[in-house]
Amino acid sequence: MFKKILIANRGEIALRIQRACRELGIKAVMVYSEADRDAKYVKLAEEAVCIGPAQSALSYLNMPAIISAAEVTDAEAIHPGYGFLSENADFAERVEKSGFQFIGPTPESIRIMGDKVSAKQAMIKAGVPCVPGSEGELPDDPLQIRRIAKAVGYPVIIKAAGGGGGRGMRVVHTEAALINAVTMTKAEAGAAFGNPAVYLEKFLQNPRHIEIQILADKFKNVVYLGERDCSMQRRHQKILEEAPAPGIPRKLIERVGERCVAACKKIGYRGAGTFEFLYEDGEFYFIEMNTRVQVEHPVTEMITGVDIVKTQIMVAAGERLPFTQRQIQIRGHAIECRVNAEDPYKFTPSPGRVTMWHAPGGPGVRVDSHIYTNYYVPPNYDSMIGKIIVHGDTREQALARMRTALGETVVEGINTNIALHRELMVDAKFMLGGTNIHYLEEWLGQHKR
Repeated sequence: MFKKILIANRGEIALRIQRACRELGIKAVMVYSEADRDAKYVKLAEEAVCIGPAQSALSYLNMPAIISAAEVTDAEAIHPGYGFLSENADFAERVEKSGFQFIGPTPESIRIMGDKVSAKQAMIKAGVPCVPGSEGELPDDPLQIRRIAKAVGYPVIIKAAGGGGGRGMRVVHTEAALINAVTMTKAEAGAAFGNPAVYLEKFLQNPRHIEIQILADKFKNVVYLGERDCSMQRRHQKILEEAPAPGIPRKLIERVGERCVAACKKIGYRGAGTFEFLYEDGEFYFIEMNTRVQVEHPVTEMITGVDIVKTQIMVAAGERLPFTQRQIQIRGHAIECRVNAEDPYKFTPSPGRVTMWHAPGGPGVRVDSHIYTNYYVPPNYDSMIGKIIVHGDTREQALARMRTALGETVVEGINTNIALHRELMVDAKFMLGGTNIHYLEEWLGQHKR
């Protein structure tokens, strides 16, 4: 086991990894930008290194600064968390070439799964169901592009091969709009991701967003930890998540989970990962794989009892998975609400000083947050300041516990989206379960403030 790990991230995930290290008896080195000097995890750290100014490009995305921090503190491994450099194959490679262990998959796995075209081709080979579409990158010939779209059937969606986070996508309803949409998406993809390659898929009208969590060691032992429903989204950004997904037959989940496990064995995957699917009319369609720990990992931890972050660290240190698929049991239901420093309905960011913070408690309630009373939320990063997670024996109990938890939560001095979560927890359609990925956008349109 490692003696010392450097945590190359910030916010609630930095604190989450720090706690996992403490449980494992590992010293954690925290890196921070000048804007995060007063963060809770920095105050709690045994060692902390400032790696640059507030701008991400000069701090959390600064590979030489992070690797230098690992060198001067004698760290043995680097945990990238999520976001920033967590899915950057070049960073993983530089970490390992510098003599440190990257707590995540191999650079090769990140490259295969990070490019949407190569990921889809790998999944087709492994028998994972995919959305009908182009077999690879779209050709330059307009005639060929039109043929592919016609064979798939309109509407179609043009996607950037190197995209993510809802960027680099364009829905096309008619042949007349197709070539212009491809040209524009290519230009956007080149500018945003440094990769102009795009591909085409059938645009599913009312799907749900379902994902399968996997864990793998270097000995090709792989397990899946059930599924999560992440359909409550705005502009492709998740707002809340739950596990298991309401109303999907277990047999179907098991079948898809087993295919995800087979795919991981085929590509020699190591660490934590998430297969993301669109689910419509009883069918699963693979869209992408995230080669890191997810924001929403706690709902899976709550229903399985598996500590995903600790397991990530253990398998990176060369240990075998401490459980088999047969030992994974799904118990009860969990819901997570992302707490963002923003207007709850206009979504404008609300950085500033937190004058009062009171976290909820009680049976089955977990709060992952790095904020505290008098903490200053910097304007430089993502607006998420924490997550409220609840677990219950049933979905109904989990909903009741989340309503209670949200009612107890106090955040003053800044705006948060807690008011939106409170409304969603009593929304009739959400309470029934199984809402699609467009539901929240439509709901917001009807509940304009």
